[in-house]
Amino acid sequence: MRSEAPRISAVAASAERISRRVSADGRASTALSVGVISTYLLVIVVLPIAALLWESHKGGLHAFWQVVSSPEAVGALKLTFGAAFIVVLINGVLGTVTAWVLVRDDFRGKSLVNSVIDLPFALPTIVAGLTLLALYGPRSPVGIDVAFTRTAIVLALCFVTLPFVIRTVQPVLLELDVEMEEAARSLGAGQLTVFRRIVLPNLLPGILSGVVLALARALGEIGSVVLVAGSTPHTEVASIYVFNLVQDGDAAGASAVATVLLVAAFVLLLVVGALRFHVTRHDRA
Repeated sequence: MRSEAPRISAVAASAERISRRVSADGRASTALSVGVISTYLLVIVVLPIAALLWESHKGGLHAFWQVVSSPEAVGALKLTFGAAFIVVLINGVLGTVTAWVLVRDDFRGKSLVNSVIDLPFALPTIVAGLTLLALYGPRSPVGIDVAFTRTAIVLALCFVTLPFVIRTVQPVLLELDVEMEEAARSLGAGQLTVFRRIVLPNLLPGILSGVVLALARALGEIGSVVLVAGSTPHTEVASIYVFNLVQDGDAAGASAVATVLLVAAFVLLLVVGALRFHVTRHDRA
């Protein structure tokens, strides 16, 4: 028994040394990972945004305000935000309905429809604009010509933002407990009540996530819009306005308008984040 005590102590000491070594290796690996991620984010995100902000204030606050408050810039920003909000409302409703149909219903060609939804992710946006121009342009095979109008802008933005709400709502619907809905119906709740009291509260965080992604994409979209909208004052969105300023050599002016879009997207992200926090407060309790 006495001879076994030193052996047990040696084994315990060896295990403690191994544990300390593993812990030290884990901390070193974590520090290295954090350093790599921080450097990547600094180079890809932080520095470009800082350069944009610096360029936009190169001429001072007076010059910045003069650019963003000009009638052309104000008109482009109003059109951009107006079209983006319309698109978000359309895709927020129809995207949720589409996700519901894909998850809850079975029909022939379901897999094909599910694949087509991801097409805007894979298709170059300039090709999307050309496609919309061929379908709804002056030589439209269906007799609908909305090229170079604000309707064309909404159609183009609907196309490129289509998957966002659908793909954020689908996983939530797949994980939603159907038995809760069946129990509510067995207690006499109607379909509308079940959706409003059970389904919608669970779907709302996913809908908000998809909406903010679609809104951010719509605010800065240019590829699909430039062909169907043109560059007339009536249809010039902010991204095209910024592009024209860059082409004219006014980098500071372009950065000023781009900064307004950046700040607006950041504020909207915070607002939607606050809404999600409020909606999911009961899940954290």
